[in-house]
Amino acid sequence: MAHNPHDASAGVFLTETIPGDSRQARQLARRQLIAEAVMAEGAIRIEDLTGRFGISLMTAHRDIDEMVARGLLHKSRGVVSATPTSLVESSDLYRATRQLEEKQAIAEVAATYIEPGQALFLDDSTTVLQLARLLAMKAPLTVITNSLTLMNELRNGRDITLMGLGGQFHHWCNAFMGRMTRDEIASLRADVFFISMSAIVDDAVFHQSAETVETKRAMFDAAQKRILMMDHTKFERRALHRFAHLTDFDVVIVNQGTPVATLRRLQEQGVNLVVAPMKKDQVADQQP
Repeated sequence: MAHNPHDASAGVFLTETIPGDSRQARQLARRQLIAEAVMAEGAIRIEDLTGRFGISLMTAHRDIDEMVARGLLHKSRGVVSATPTSLVESSDLYRATRQLEEKQAIAEVAATYIEPGQALFLDDSTTVLQLARLLAMKAPLTVITNSLTLMNELRNGRDITLMGLGGQFHHWCNAFMGRMTRDEIASLRADVFFISMSAIVDDAVFHQSAETVETKRAMFDAAQKRILMMDHTKFERRALHRFAHLTDFDVVIVNQGTPVATLRRLQEQGVNLVVAPMKKDQVADQQP
């Protein structure tokens, strides 16, 4: 069955309005499925994709080349892989499958900081996406976001006033960014900004995209309270552009499984740290 091009689950490709029975729609749907398969398995021989999706080798290479050009996949010697380069780490499709249980645990804690009637900025991160799925219990709310994925998630929410930020659309994160987006943000004021980033380096948060940093900075400056949501793997990563020190946030939520020594050091520095509890089996899976 073809994906609905407006369905948030359709990921980074199916965002254009295309008739469901058109050749282009089928092509986009197939590329989406190929990307999901590669990112789920890590690497796949291109020849294997021909049988799996009923396509020629030439078509498989053409599909993969298009996704390689977008920075979603890597192709080498007949194998397509999802090596976590900076763009793959950023892609909405790739991020959505990573540390899902940790993100859900963090989101449950983050939801406790929301009061009915508030206006919220939500960024385009997949961690914040998990929070968006909990907002119905906190309604009425006003939600402001640049994420097309979140807009689709919340568009039918009861008692949720959804304000979608416009601007230039970026496929790799399924979100709007740029000067127009920042100008819209600057004209608004929100009670709380929920944000996640790519990495924590030297006790500061970083992202690999300068434009993402600028967009999130605009939300940061236009919110009364700022809450950072970061799973434990962010302490193991690196990114290029600095956003803010952890002490600049009103609350920093991490998941159980973050090293105890790290938690103690951050608390000693004055970081308002909250640890989201996880199921015992999930914590056990994180142990070396």
